[in-house]
Amino acid sequence: MGGAKVVVYGLSTEGYGIACQMAIKGADVFIIDESTLSAISLKSEIAKTYPNISSLKEDEPLLAMEPIDVAVSKAKYLFFAPRIRKTGQDIKIEINSKFKDAIAPLKKNCSVVYNLPMGFGGNNENISLLEHVTGFQVGKTISYYYFPLADVQNTSSVIGSFTAKEDKELGDLLTYGKKQKKFVSLSSSEHFHAIDTLSRFSHLCSILEVCKFAQDDITKSDLSSDEFKNIFLDDMIKGLYDLRALGSSFEGANTLMYLINGSIKGIEGYIKRLIDEIRATLKKNDLKASRTKIALSWSIDQHEMRGDKQEMLQNLILRLRDYIGDVESFDTTNFDLFHSDKTTIVVACSKSDFENIEKNKKDSDILLIKANPLCEIIQQK
Repeated sequence: MGGAKVVVYGLSTEGYGIACQMAIKGADVFIIDESTLSAISLKSEIAKTYPNISSLKEDEPLLAMEPIDVAVSKAKYLFFAPRIRKTGQDIKIEINSKFKDAIAPLKKNCSVVYNLPMGFGGNNENISLLEHVTGFQVGKTISYYYFPLADVQNTSSVIGSFTAKEDKELGDLLTYGKKQKKFVSLSSSEHFHAIDTLSRFSHLCSILEVCKFAQDDITKSDLSSDEFKNIFLDDMIKGLYDLRALGSSFEGANTLMYLINGSIKGIEGYIKRLIDEIRATLKKNDLKASRTKIALSWSIDQHEMRGDKQEMLQNLILRLRDYIGDVESFDTTNFDLFHSDKTTIVVACSKSDFENIEKNKKDSDILLIKANPLCEIIQQK
C-alpha cells in the first residue's frame, strides 16, 4: 500500500482518527482544515505523537501545508469527514456546500469515500452531485464508496461500493485490528447502518420509557444498581444525527417512521423529565430561583463531525433559563463554579463528568443530579 495519496476533508475527530491510522500504515496523508482552508501533511510520527486534535492544537507543531486544490488534485482517495454544525433544514445546504468544495479539484481515477451518515438513497444524491461538479462518471472514471464514521475503534464492518467490488488497498487502509472490511453495494451499506442506528435507539428508549415509571424508592434503588445507571445524556444523544438523517429519507407514515419518531420523542421526553426533576429539586430543598445556580457539566468534544451534542446543550441551557436565570455549562477540568455564594445544582451529563466531580468535589454545598435514566439526585456536603 506504501504511499497511497490520501486526503481527508475535515479536521474532525473522526476524520483525524482515520487519517492517523492511514498515516501510521504508510499512506501519504493530507488533512484539510476547513477553517484555515489549507491541507496539512500528516506524517506517521505526528500521528503517533498526537493521538487527537486537541493535543495537536495545543502543541502547534510545524507542519507542511499546501493549497487544498493542489492536495485534492493529487489524491488517490478523498475522504469526506467534515464537522457539521447547522441544524434543521440548513444541514443539507451546509453538507452539499462543503462536498462541492471538497470534490471540485478532483482528477480522473480518484476514489471518493463519504463518511457522513445518511438515510436511504442519500448516496444516489451524492453521486449525482459528484458527477455534476466533476464531469466524471462514477464507476468508470471515478469511484465512490460509503463508510459512515463513528470512531476509529467502532467503525462499520462493511464499506458500501458503487460497483459492490472490493478495493483491497482501501480495505487495508480502513481496517483497524484484525477483522477485514467487507465490500457491499451502497444500498446494502445504507441498510446495515440503518439497522445499527435503530437497534441502538430502540434499546435506549425502552430503558428511558420504563425508568419513567419507577416511582418508589425501592424500585429506583434496584434499577440504579443495574448497568443502565451509567447511561448518561451524552450516550443518549450519540448518533441522534444518524437517526434524524434516516428519518429524513421517508415521507408519510410507515412502521419504520414510527420507530424513528418514537425514539426521537423518547429523547425529547427524557429532556423534559430532567428539567422537571431539576425544578422539583428546587422545591424539595426550598431553594429560591434567585439564590440558585445550575451548572451543566458536559465535556463535549468540539471537533466531532456531528453537532447534536452542542445543539442539545444549548437547548437545555435556554429551557432551564425559563425557570432560573443563572445557568451555565462547564468542563470538569474547571471547578471554580463550586466557589459560589449561591446554592449550586450540578447536572452531570456524562459518566466521565460525573466521575471527575466525585473525585474533585470540594466541601461546597452542592446538589448533584446524574443525567441518567433515573435522574438520580446525590446530596453533597
